[in-house]
Amino acid sequence: MAERIEQRIEDRIPELEQLERVGLLTRKEIRAVIKKTSALEYKIQRRALHKDDFISYIQYEINLLELIKKRRLRTGYSFKKDEIEYSIVQRIHGVFKRATTKWKDDLQLWLSHVAFCKKWNRKIQLSKVFSSMLALHPHKPALWIMAAKWEMEDRLSSESARQLFLRALRFHPECPKLYQEYFRMELMHAEKQRQEKKEFEQAKMDLGEFSYSEDVLNGEMARIVCRNAIQKIKGSEFLLSLLSVAKLFDFTHDLQKEILENLQAEYANDPLMWDYVARQELGKESLPSSEHLSKQSKALEVAHKEERCCTVFEKAVTSLPTEDMWKCYVTFCLERFNRKTNSEELRQKRLKRILSVFSQAHESQLLPASLYKQWLQLLLELDLQEKAEEVAAAATRQFSHLVEMWEMRLQLLLKLNADGVASCFEEAFKVVKVKDSLPLWILCTELSESVNSTAETEALYQRSLLATLPANSVTMKEKYLEWAYKAGGYKKAKKIFTSLHESRPFSLEFFKKMIQIEKEQESCKMFNIREYYERALREFGATDSDLWLDYIREELNHSQGKPENCGSIHWRAMKTLQGEHVETFISKYTLLQTGHL
Repeated sequence: MAERIEQRIEDRIPELEQLERVGLLTRKEIRAVIKKTSALEYKIQRRALHKDDFISYIQYEINLLELIKKRRLRTGYSFKKDEIEYSIVQRIHGVFKRATTKWKDDLQLWLSHVAFCKKWNRKIQLSKVFSSMLALHPHKPALWIMAAKWEMEDRLSSESARQLFLRALRFHPECPKLYQEYFRMELMHAEKQRQEKKEFEQAKMDLGEFSYSEDVLNGEMARIVCRNAIQKIKGSEFLLSLLSVAKLFDFTHDLQKEILENLQAEYANDPLMWDYVARQELGKESLPSSEHLSKQSKALEVAHKEERCCTVFEKAVTSLPTEDMWKCYVTFCLERFNRKTNSEELRQKRLKRILSVFSQAHESQLLPASLYKQWLQLLLELDLQEKAEEVAAAATRQFSHLVEMWEMRLQLLLKLNADGVASCFEEAFKVVKVKDSLPLWILCTELSESVNSTAETEALYQRSLLATLPANSVTMKEKYLEWAYKAGGYKKAKKIFTSLHESRPFSLEFFKKMIQIEKEQESCKMFNIREYYERALREFGATDSDLWLDYIREELNHSQGKPENCGSIHWRAMKTLQGEHVETFISKYTLLQTGHL
């Protein structure tokens, strides 16, 4: 092994001599490079290979290349690149090749090699890397797309990109992204051909020796890809993605029309189709030219476009009365209402429209639950408080099982200081499932803390512990303890803690809060703090190494803390902690002893 390494070091001598001769590195730096690369070579030549050693070698060589590049810019010396940079680049390729051969499944290594080839413009090498990578990872569509894009955009080889896409589709015959990128590639190829032909014609050159197929120029290859894709992949979303790609090219009007007709014929009952068709009206010109129109005329034109969109939406919700369709309609109206405009008339039209659409969807009982909150916010902005209360009540009737609806209604009543909050809470607790009721109990206790007596609030907390699931009661215990300290001080908090410390389950924060409360007292008792830590460790000591470290730190910081107490805690932690938590504890405990934690 030593002989092989010495030979590799000797092979570097010509490039190192050149670096010194042209003044890019000093003799001292040359010695440092030899010393460092010798150490790195030994690491990647031993029997037990480690991936990190290869990565370190590659990174060192790349850093050396970057240094040489900066030195060249500083000195202005641009010669001898073949003897210097080319040699280093080739060596990096060799190390990458060994690493990817050893760790074939490490995709990050392959992608790092790809990135390096791109940065240093090694096209032939990159083509080989893509070929090897795709042979080992053919089931990753993103890699095929990356390789095809490089062939198309960097090597300007449409045929190579096409062959890659066709090979990829054998492995992934139903991958939407592959078809979408293949479709885009064929359109780019057609546009490139059209541009070339146009330039030749402008130069009045004879096109006899060049063959430009009219079918290719008109995007016939892309049309074939599109038709094959539609047969394989169903769904309006995919067709719309193809349509969005086609719209990027100005020669695809017939293709766009064909895709749109297919969309309308096959997906007449799909809200996405109707939403797209309606929004297309915004792009159509109402007047011959809009360049020199007054602000009022422009606002009028926008209003006409929006009315045409809404006409399509009205037709859609009539023929397809579903929640999703109404959601598209309402979302469109909200988007237009939120757009800034200097025309008060246009703003009022939008406001009237969105209020009307909200009401229609609600009356049809097809307004999605997620949109009620936006409706309420709009009503409150318009100071329509009575209407807002009415809408909130209707929402809880229609979606009585959703805690979000009740939470929204209760927050509204609290904001408006309206009557009936207590009865609304009771009604909500009756219909909402116990497992979903935690947000209501939090809201209810927070309200009680601000308006009710201490006794009433405590009774409500006690009720919440019984009414929630054990997993949710954990949160209520934390809030109960926090409220007890604020309302009744240390004695009250200690009493609540004592009444709850055997009522499982707990959270770690419950114990930490009580420890913090104890430490805030003037006459802080270490005896009590130890008790709280011991109780917390019974629950969480097997998996929480930080809790043991906090306990040890507390003993060390306390004036009466004894070293033997810390040793006892350390010994117990080592016996109690499980699996990887032991290693974490050991490493952190070492830092604690040295004062670095």
